[in-house]
Amino acid sequence: MSETKPALSRRALVATGAGALLAAQAVPSHGQNGTAKMEATIRIGSDIATLVNVFTVDPDNQQKLVQLLKEGTETFFSKQPGFISSSVHASKEGRRAINYSQWRSAGDIENFRGDPRFAPYIQKLAALSKAETILCEVVEVNHA
Repeated sequence: MSETKPALSRRALVATGAGALLAAQAVPSHGQNGTAKMEATIRIGSDIATLVNVFTVDPDNQQKLVQLLKEGTETFFSKQPGFISSSVHASKEGRRAINYSQWRSAGDIENFRGDPRFAPYIQKLAALSKAETILCEVVEVNHA
């Protein structure tokens, strides 16, 4: 399995969605050990499940959404079996936020969704935004 880590100076994510480019400011990642400041690790391979959530939000609520995503990672997701890493990205235009996380398996993702604490958390997210969830496999990573 190949593993790469971005340089600390990398602060933007460029994602494509609905035919538009989206630049986003990264919020520090969180790892299983609970450390708040770590580098996100993007791992290539079918043995890793990558979950990308793209949230569309009113610009007035973007920071509330980002805070809720950070809190969810700190208090819930990072403590779940199979969690590897998570990062939250806030778009510069204020209308989107992206949560990028990696898990040991798709089964680990299904397991946290069955936790009774998950539904109330999702309801809070839904009150602030519309979400699209994409289960992915990373097939290539390139760095300068």
